[in-house]
Amino acid sequence: MNVKQKFAGLFCAFLSVTSVLAQNPARVEKIQGVETYIMCEPLQAYETVFEVATGAKAASLLTGGVVNEGVSDKVSQFVRRATKDAKSKNQEFDAVVISGSKTAIAIKYKDNASRDKGLAKVRKIDGLAVYVMNEPVKDYKTVVDASGGVKAKSYFTSGLVNNSIEEDMEQFVRRVKKEAEEAKKPIDAVVYSSGKRAIGVKFNE
Repeated sequence: MNVKQKFAGLFCAFLSVTSVLAQNPARVEKIQGVETYIMCEPLQAYETVFEVATGAKAASLLTGGVVNEGVSDKVSQFVRRATKDAKSKNQEFDAVVISGSKTAIAIKYKDNASRDKGLAKVRKIDGLAVYVMNEPVKDYKTVVDASGGVKAKSYFTSGLVNNSIEEDMEQFVRRVKKEAEEAKKPIDAVVYSSGKRAIGVKFNE
């Protein structure tokens, strides 16, 4: 088994074992011109081209961990690194898939004409579907709006450890879920677009 197959197998196992995929699909966005799947699995068949990894951000180290990048910043880092690595390796890819940890994969679709192109199955956290920088295909209405910074793990570790995207989203989900419970308004999903804001939504019937 080569490295690509091994990583792809581990990635798929991670998705199937540690998370539940939601029924309502998402339409992913392009980030820096690259189709990017964040904490979701493409519906379209694909193969792994290479692994993408980013280290702790220097800004966090230099400021004693006070700076902990947001989800959108971390995603942008992965996309930039994938583009840079592809050029240095003289390889082509169609999209980046980010599991939510501190690694990602650059992928190539097996069929670019597929009607599922750009569609994904999103994960669930605490029973709620989570849409990270992508949009639900199904229409929805906003129920609660949560904003503010997430707790920075790096602050307590002198910047040596920076929250993963998944850890940041878990905090967003907890906060949105708490606000929905306090307002006594049920929600179906959490949608995060950018910055330090996430919304709790209810799908239209």
